[in-house]
Amino acid sequence: MQPDFWHQRWADNQIGFHQSAPTTLLLKHWPAVGVATGATVFVPLCGKSLDMAWLASQGHHVLGVELSQLAVEQFFAEHDLMPEIHASQYGTHYRAGGIEIIHGDAFGLDAEVLADCSAVFDRAAMIALPPQMHARYAAEVYARLPTGCRGLLITLEYAQAEREGPPFAISEGEVREQYASSWQVELLERRPIPAGYPGFVSGVSKLDTSVYGLQRR
Repeated sequence: MQPDFWHQRWADNQIGFHQSAPTTLLLKHWPAVGVATGATVFVPLCGKSLDMAWLASQGHHVLGVELSQLAVEQFFAEHDLMPEIHASQYGTHYRAGGIEIIHGDAFGLDAEVLADCSAVFDRAAMIALPPQMHARYAAEVYARLPTGCRGLLITLEYAQAEREGPPFAISEGEVREQYASSWQVELLERRPIPAGYPGFVSGVSKLDTSVYGLQRR
């Protein structure tokens, strides 16, 4: 999937993946992850997610990365924050209110810029990528997070043949296949999303959402 796809989605305001409130499964399971106050939480493909503001309200520093400059600018404007801006080899950094978002490519980040990330929260990143990119995403982006990093990964499960993504279906088997060699993986919860509820994906007959606890070995 090319960056132009996502730039066009933001330009056309076709952002059904954006939620009007923090993710319920984040609020429920984050305390059990055990991330210390003041720790840095990495949020890949972050968009303008309200989850970042919630994580910052819990006393965490947030490091997001996002391809769309429009999404980055909207996040800070909608939270009445005036970010400091500087450029680096990774992209353009916007920072305010304990939140830093890099306007750049998640695959362009390296272990140095992610070295301080004690945690990761992934709700809309892996499921936004087509299946042929999942192994690369795990082997490159997640592999650059430091030993001991912990966090939550949220996925969707449905019959992929029923519709084209994004969002793309990811089974528990695939999560374990991609991550278990380097991460401890624990399925914390799987719950159905009834048709008509927020977050339901049109065109599918059955939809579940799952949340996994992760810890980097």
